[in-house]
Formats: sequence, C-alpha cells, structure tokens
Amino acid sequence: MNHDPQITPRVAMISGASRGIGAAIARRLRAEGWQLSLGVRRPEEIDPALIGEHVLVHPYDATTNAFDQAWVEATVARFGRLDALINNAGIMIPRTVIEAEDADIDEIFDINVKAPLRLARAAWPHLKKTGAGRVVSVVSLSGHRVKSPGSGLYAMSKFAALALSHALRKEGWEDGVRATALCPGLVATDMGESVGNMAPEQMTQPEDLARLVSMALNLPNTASLAELNVNASLDDYY
Repeated sequence: MNHDPQITPRVAMISGASRGIGAAIARRLRAEGWQLSLGVRRPEEIDPALIGEHVLVHPYDATTNAFDQAWVEATVARFGRLDALINNAGIMIPRTVIEAEDADIDEIFDINVKAPLRLARAAWPHLKKTGAGRVVSVVSLSGHRVKSPGSGLYAMSKFAALALSHALRKEGWEDGVRATALCPGLVATDMGESVGNMAPEQMTQPEDLARLVSMALNLPNTASLAELNVNASLDDYY
C-alpha cells in the first residue's frame, strides 16, 4: 500500500536533532505538518521555534542501548503512530586505520552503525504497520570511497552504515517500508567545517539536505530512492 498524502499528520523520529543536519530536517518536516519526536543528548539546544504540542523532545544517547525502546514507546504513546525514522546522529574520529585504537573503532561503530540498527529494530513494528514506513539514514559519500588517510576510520563505519541502509531496504520491501541512504560530501555543519578545506558557503547546506529527506519521505512506495549522493564539489568518484 502506498502512502496517502492526505492522511496527516505523520510522525517522524529524528536522532541528533538539536543542530546541523538533524535540526534542519526537523524544521523542514515541522513546516510541512509532520509531528516530530526528537532524540537529543542536550534538550536545551533544541530550536525554541520547534517546541510545542506537535513536538516531543526525548533523551537519546547513541553510545548506549538504554534509550532506543523507551524513545520509540514514548513516541507512539504521544502520537499514536510512527511513520518515519531519520537516523542522523553520528560522529567523526579523524584517525587513520593504523592510528586508531580498539576503543576508537568501538566508539565509532557503536554510534554510526549499531545505534541506527537498534533504533530501526525498535521502530520496525510501527513502521510496518503503516504500510508506507520510511527510514532515512544520513550516511556520507565516505560510505562509497576513502577520501584520505585521516578519513579511513570514519569511512569504515560509513561503509557499514550504507550496507545497513540497503539491508533495511531489503528487509522492509514487502511490508511497504522503504529505506534511503543520504550520502553527502562536505556539509556546512560543525563537523564539516572542522574537517573541510573550503568555505562553509561553498559546502552543501543542511537545509538542502532537508529538502532531499522530505522528497524521499513523500515519494510513493513505487518510486523509492535507495541512495541520494550529494556533491558540493567535483568528486573523483561521486
């Protein structure tokens, strides 16, 4: 069954929604009439314009499994349904694969791979129930190539995150759940500006990624997007 755009309001969970890409997605979806459940480590950083009866702010820490089920349950208890999961929380540890210690590997895989998988598992019954559930995972072009030695560890986790998105796409297809991997290059966020070598205004803007997320969420089941690769500058591979 395809999503009927006349059935509103839909409900989206967004991890890491207090700033950057997550905050931009939250603002975009709220403007479009979505009800939102925002998972954040620091609730005080949420955009005050988002606070209201149509937005639930819930504690969420991607480094632990203590919040996943509780956040999903609180979302469904508040809004009565769940239509979309936006896996946005992630970290960058700028170390080569030789420099990285086991603790670095554990941390980056816990947050960039295992955390979105745990959230998908917890949300899955509710996403299936709608017949048109959506999972959008903010991955990276580093899920396709290793841009530099210093991005090697990050790329390892993002290759896995991209595989997870495709695995969820396979898992949910017959039940109408569609999964999309959003893979940008440099984005004008705190993370992007800390590792990039271009001016922020030349990077992809978070608001433009939010537009793409909206498109992926609103397409019918018969026009699913497996990946959205986004460039701010010419890339040798994508």
